[in-house]
Amino acid sequence: MPDTASSSPTDKPAAAEPTPFMAQYLSIKTANPDALLFFRMGDFYELFFDDAVTAARILDITLTARGEHDGAPIPMAGVPYHAAEGYLARLIKAGCRVAVCEQTESPAEAKKRGSKSIVRREIVRIVTPGTLTEETLLPARQGQALAALAFTGQGEAALAVCDVSTGLFELAALDPARIGDALLAWPLNELVISESDRDRPVITALGEILTAPLTERPARTASAKSGEALLKEAFGVAALDGLGTFSKAELAAAGLLLDYVKLTQAGRPARLSVPKRAEQGSALLIDPATRASLEIDRSFTRGRDGSLLAAIDRTVTASGARLLAARLSRPSRQRAEIEARYDAVSFFAGERAALSDIRAALKSAPDLERACMRLSLGRGGPRDLQALAQALAAGSQAAARLRTGGAPLPPRLAGAAQTLSLSDLPSLQSLASDLASALSEAPPMLAREGGFIAAGWDATLDDVRKLRDGSRRVIAEMQGRYADATGISALKIKFNNVLGYFIEVPARAADPMLKPPLANDFIHRQTMAGAVRFSTTELAELAGRISRADEESKTIELGLFDGFCARVMAAAGGLAEVAAALAEVDVAAGQAVWAAEAGAVRPVLDEAPVFEAKGLRHPVVEAALRKEGKGFTANDLSLDAAGLSAPRFLLVTGPNMAGKSTYLRQSALAVILAQAGCFVPAAAMRLGLADRVFSRVGASDDLSRGRSTFMVEMVETAAILNQATADSFVILDEVGRGTATWDGLAIAWAAVEHLHEQTRCRAIFATHYHELTALAAELPGAANASLRAREWKQDLIFLHEVHPGPADRSYGVQVARLAGLPRSAVSRAAQILKQLEAGPSAAESLPLFAAAHVETDAELTPEAEAVLAALEVLDPDTLSPRDALQALYDLKALGKEKA
Repeated sequence: MPDTASSSPTDKPAAAEPTPFMAQYLSIKTANPDALLFFRMGDFYELFFDDAVTAARILDITLTARGEHDGAPIPMAGVPYHAAEGYLARLIKAGCRVAVCEQTESPAEAKKRGSKSIVRREIVRIVTPGTLTEETLLPARQGQALAALAFTGQGEAALAVCDVSTGLFELAALDPARIGDALLAWPLNELVISESDRDRPVITALGEILTAPLTERPARTASAKSGEALLKEAFGVAALDGLGTFSKAELAAAGLLLDYVKLTQAGRPARLSVPKRAEQGSALLIDPATRASLEIDRSFTRGRDGSLLAAIDRTVTASGARLLAARLSRPSRQRAEIEARYDAVSFFAGERAALSDIRAALKSAPDLERACMRLSLGRGGPRDLQALAQALAAGSQAAARLRTGGAPLPPRLAGAAQTLSLSDLPSLQSLASDLASALSEAPPMLAREGGFIAAGWDATLDDVRKLRDGSRRVIAEMQGRYADATGISALKIKFNNVLGYFIEVPARAADPMLKPPLANDFIHRQTMAGAVRFSTTELAELAGRISRADEESKTIELGLFDGFCARVMAAAGGLAEVAAALAEVDVAAGQAVWAAEAGAVRPVLDEAPVFEAKGLRHPVVEAALRKEGKGFTANDLSLDAAGLSAPRFLLVTGPNMAGKSTYLRQSALAVILAQAGCFVPAAAMRLGLADRVFSRVGASDDLSRGRSTFMVEMVETAAILNQATADSFVILDEVGRGTATWDGLAIAWAAVEHLHEQTRCRAIFATHYHELTALAAELPGAANASLRAREWKQDLIFLHEVHPGPADRSYGVQVARLAGLPRSAVSRAAQILKQLEAGPSAAESLPLFAAAHVETDAELTPEAEAVLAALEVLDPDTLSPRDALQALYDLKALGKEKA
């Protein structure tokens, strides 16, 4: 939470006895010192003391005062109850935690405990960055993760991860050295650790790479015993055998996570799914530097735009978008799983008509996962029920269309179709049917507003509504009967806020009503100057029913809403299966659409450690060029770590801007796409599964941590050399360029030899050190490749084509000219380059640290000098038009002759 002033009421005891109201506030605030307290008072959430100061600053709301405490005014600020979510979002974004305190009884109930009793209030929830569930606070197409990290005395580590908005729950034992890789594979919003672990080096290192806030909890919550007890409580089991076998570290992580979730939900169950246990080695590992370098789900500057995820995402549902993002962030190493995903995409690629119809059905499916979770947590409303009904209907429609396709369904889609048809889930069939009949077309967001149950669903509700909505007609009918019974045509039934409903007759006609027998039915209420007012028992009862009708209708609707919520909770397992099936179908269909757009193909998985691609392209760069009406130059790549069919190590040279970085990145992205179960933008691809992908491309400093550009480069290179295995896929660009030439060359040379001789993995190494190209002749598993460029009339043209063999030159001076360096600087650079290329000792005679004075004439080429000399003798004032044209031809010829 942001720093606040030091006037907190919990810092020291008050000098004077606080009022009952303030005593209640202080008691609740003392129990939640680290959170801003949203204290419900009528239609507002009020904040006091430092909380008010902090909230007023962040939210830009008025800071006022209420009463005094310890002799000083109490700062106060408030936000309307109905608009609280928008303010919550801003506070959470600012790094605050918010404890929501609600009134848990009515004023009438409080008075029963004594005339001076105040309304009871309790914390109903603590809102934190990792525990959001509200639709308005969460990006629909982006997941969120709350993670807990625990350690044992034996050095074991484990990670527990959940998404409170969907119910996802996973546990995994970790190698402590891989914690950063594992955490950044999730859309992490908050990390929980034990306070006893805060000083561990690994936690300190995490603080440098994570943007999510770190929350500390008491050490007792991170124990295997606590985890076992909380897992049993959460899933209502007496033993964990039915849930799986967990290590002590995994149980400790689960305990830490579940305890924190229980705290933030004020003791209410979070209703997470049964924890899935992720086996080590089941996912392709991507370290933080590589994840950032390859811009998998976020680009350097534009958030999601410009990332790999944005380029390939064609999903039409929120859950499908989140599933695709999860697969790209955590690609698989399990061949059967990857092939199953390929099969689903291939089916849709061959069934274009079915693909279009199914995507049209899926577009009408709201976010079933999050709607169900909000309902189960008591935070949902009628629109969530409607979302559930619409999602079930869309799923049934999609299932029906899947089953009428021409080709047989692959197992993954067959299972999804079975689930979406609801044939094995009769309770969901009934729920979907009832919701479709019971809900109005446009229900309100909040159940307490009423009006969301359709007419004809509940007879009692219809009667109450009839009374409420038809009160004028009922009163008019009663007025007519009373006028006939009394014979007074001027009799009227009226209403005011003092008497309520009453009968009014002119004073001159009132006498019969003041005497029996009419006086037995008509009760005198008030005599006016020109009128007399009466009531009847029937009218009083009707007035009571009318006044209660609106509240009664809302009460009936709330009861029906609670009944539907209970049915949703009872069917939670089936609904989770339906949500997963919708996402599965959506991702497969979306990938088929993208594959058709991008010309992507199904990779062939191989047991051998190979990478063989024909016509490989970079999906993000190609998409950007396509928008500009330009084409992308595809290239081939063949690597074989076994050294049987191709080199395992490729040295790439060529000029800057020729496309070396793109060539490297597209290769690494192809591995990630393929192992995520996506098709790859290429003419053909064969791949042996990798265990890790490493990328060291680009240069940047990290001044906040005292690291220069070169230090960052060396740290990333060291991580690769230390962690890569024979099954890894590595790309490196310009290693060693951040220091002196010979130092850099030596480091790059050593890195090449290490990867080739010791790691023996598939690797691409781009460099401007042409000396390294000689290694291809000495290292049996290495080869050279280069990106070509051509000079044409002093222009440099990049061909973006990769060819075998090293580049003949780097064209650095030409690129400098393209970048806009002054002509004099470019000319001087060209002169120095010629001298350096003349021999190794040439550098010693160059005035590298002295300002070079270059005469204008010395900058000119012989051709330019000849043209200038010819221009000197021309007199433009004496030339006829024909002579001027001839002089121009002569100058042009002179330039060609000299050249």
